[in-house]
Amino acid sequence: MADNIIFMMGEYQAEFPTDRCYARNHMWALPQGDNQFRFGFASYAVRLLQDVYFLDWEVPAGASLELRQEIGQIESQKAEASLYAPMAGTLTQLNEVLLKDPSAINVDKYGTGWLFELTGDGTELLTPPAYLEHLEAVWEVTQRTIKGQMNE
Repeated sequence: MADNIIFMMGEYQAEFPTDRCYARNHMWALPQGDNQFRFGFASYAVRLLQDVYFLDWEVPAGASLELRQEIGQIESQKAEASLYAPMAGTLTQLNEVLLKDPSAINVDKYGTGWLFELTGDGTELLTPPAYLEHLEAVWEVTQRTIKGQMNE
């Protein structure tokens, strides 16, 4: 079992396994072999989304993706959002099970709740310590956004 690093989101403890890389859009990337990565939502994203209940892909397996290209949609208790490619590469596999029941994202985000696999060089991905630095930089803005939504 991999070690975890922790980021505090207020009182919530977000854990991040150190056996994988992370993308700036709060996805984890677990190497699967030569230039092959399996992606899923990091606990930071799952905490902000809360209770994912709908997932839809706009691109099929085999598609070539650019960094930040829109690839699908997600809906949850807290948000409706577009999903974007965390790196450039070729989409090799979608987790089809999630289309019928995306609850695995909530229950097992670092296991059966994986989203898709991409082949690419992964140069856009962050090491766990670099991802923590990224979280610290965006957390203040995230808190203001959350508080603003609560005051609407």
